[in-house]
Amino acid sequence: MSTMPTYTPPPSGSGTKAALVAGALVALVASNIALWYRLESTHTSLQQANDRLLAEVTNLKEASSVTTASQRRSVESLKEQLEVARRQANQAAGQAKQEAMARAELLTKKLADEQAQLHQQVQSEITDVKQQTTNANAKIGEVSGDVNNVKTDLGATKAELEKTIGNLTKVTGDLGVQSGYIATNGKELAALKRLGERNYFEFHLGKTKQPQRVGDITLQLRKVDPKRNKYSVDVMADDKRYEKKDKNANEPVQFYVSKARQPYELVVNEIKKEEIVGYLSTPKDTTPRN
Repeated sequence: MSTMPTYTPPPSGSGTKAALVAGALVALVASNIALWYRLESTHTSLQQANDRLLAEVTNLKEASSVTTASQRRSVESLKEQLEVARRQANQAAGQAKQEAMARAELLTKKLADEQAQLHQQVQSEITDVKQQTTNANAKIGEVSGDVNNVKTDLGATKAELEKTIGNLTKVTGDLGVQSGYIATNGKELAALKRLGERNYFEFHLGKTKQPQRVGDITLQLRKVDPKRNKYSVDVMADDKRYEKKDKNANEPVQFYVSKARQPYELVVNEIKKEEIVGYLSTPKDTTPRN
């Protein structure tokens, strides 16, 4: 194995913290933009639902007005005819009077039928308006619920990201280089990915005869000791093999490649009977090392 050159880590402190916060803000802004577009779309849907409700109610009122006016004119006409028939009956005698009375009774019945039909029509229109209003209110309620859900998601996303970042741990790797924040579970790893400061490649590595490709390197599991929570693995990069023996869970295992100034980091979160589970973290800056 070739001897690794001495690496002096950059000073950590406010600069690193500022970079992390900046990365978190960028990720949070991107998430908020997506949620904001969803919120705007929901507001548009709500306005459209209101417009449809007003249009439906207006059309219903116009149709009701036309129908009701027509039936009322018919009732008024029947009343006039009935009044004429009654006067004729009072003035007539004998057979003519009987015919006039019969006509008056017929008009009375017809008037009663028209009034009943008019009442039924009005009640039906009232029911339709109520139903349309209920349906529209239900749609508006659904859209309003979406608006509230988006606002809740927005707040929860920000709070969850801040909480997860606050729980992340910063440790020194096996080469003595100050590591960035490491993830000890899937939730924390997702937060690191959202920060976007490094590349992350997840893996499940079993004890096999052939090495497994992870990112731009290969790994081969040599030994696992679940009781002591330790493992040994061979790392192949730049045609070189690095033996990493008796490493602990959540310990940053560091090594260099020719195309990056910062070290690659291997972090194993779970050590099982015949398998390790974790991720490879690589720098985004691929400026070659001198």
